[in-house]
Amino acid sequence: QNLQKITHHGGRASAIVRGMLEHSRTGTGEKQPTNLNALADEYLKIAYHGLRAKDKDFNAELVTDFDAELGKVNLMPQEIGRVLLNLYNNAFYAVHQRDKDKGQGETYHPTITVSTHRLNGQTEIRVSDNGTGIPDAVKAKIFQPFFTTKPTGEGTGLGLSLSYDIVTKGHGGSLTVESQEGEGTEFVIQLPTATVNSLA
Repeated sequence: QNLQKITHHGGRASAIVRGMLEHSRTGTGEKQPTNLNALADEYLKIAYHGLRAKDKDFNAELVTDFDAELGKVNLMPQEIGRVLLNLYNNAFYAVHQRDKDKGQGETYHPTITVSTHRLNGQTEIRVSDNGTGIPDAVKAKIFQPFFTTKPTGEGTGLGLSLSYDIVTKGHGGSLTVESQEGEGTEFVIQLPTATVNSLA
């Protein structure tokens, strides 16, 4: 039992160190004109199939609303890909938890919605779920390093803080959250106009 605990906490320490190394690497990539719609769609499928590989009984509806007029966006595709993957994984985690906790006879359809829009000269990506939602007391802390609401060993508390740094420091954008406990959560990424190449 002690050995299991040592292994478990060693794994968590290793994940934290890995996350810290990623933190220090943020913003070193090259920006390039990127098809954001394709990027968002690809990472959504990766996240979904990753979860389905762990739990074959899990199903969710994936809804996408991509702005066909978006053009290419000048960004670091790998970095924004990491942000999206993190937001998707959190969304799937939330709907999975709500699905597991639902009462007998209760109908619940896990749904993840991803949309892209050009809004007031900004490129906006919205990732929303109808999962467990985030309590108000927690909302203020979710972008802090090492803060996690997941059980020990399931989250390092670095994903959202890393995502926040990539969007704000690496791309000069913003990452915000809107959530209602028990109803769902929506994360909004906004990337500034300067990063958009509408001629592409």
